[in-house]
Amino acid sequence: MAITSQMVKELRDKTQAGMMDCKKALNETNGDMEKAVDLLRQKGLAVAAKRAGRATSEGVVETYIHAGGKLGVMVEVGCETDFVAKNDDFVTFAKDIAMHIAAASPVGITREEIPEAVIAREKEIYIQQAIDSGKPQNIAEKMVTGKIEKFIGEITLLDQKFVKNPDLTVQDLLNEIVAKMGENISIKRFARFQVGAE
Repeated sequence: MAITSQMVKELRDKTQAGMMDCKKALNETNGDMEKAVDLLRQKGLAVAAKRAGRATSEGVVETYIHAGGKLGVMVEVGCETDFVAKNDDFVTFAKDIAMHIAAASPVGITREEIPEAVIAREKEIYIQQAIDSGKPQNIAEKMVTGKIEKFIGEITLLDQKFVKNPDLTVQDLLNEIVAKMGENISIKRFARFQVGAE
């Protein structure tokens, strides 16, 4: 199938990938737009994995204040160079992450950052619910494993569905910006403040 410039433009608009990458992806997938999108996303994962070990000593601190000033978020997003730190796409990514944190209220960035006490408390609740519904202790504990995994995914920033596009997780979004910018990018830390909340 002949790859037209219109097809390349459409794929570029969907993925924000470079023109040559879009053309190559369309050639490899014989013009199938959806497969080309998937291929570019997989390549983004590969680029992110390659860059993961590199230091992110530059970056930005972005804020998001929700209408009315009762909810605010501050997030630090790191990158390797000040050139990328000043890039509009990078700054937009940082702003989107701050807005996402305000909306989704994650407990930690990665699974390792979730306090053991939070997981243990949730596990006790799930086990008690299963026992109250008539399940024996050993079955209840097996049932809880899946629920705990789901719970951790819901409170871990990188595992959460991105509020502006639930088809992507925050990790997917991070992988895409790493592939686009060509250097390691990390969400380093965040603070979420809400009036009247501890």
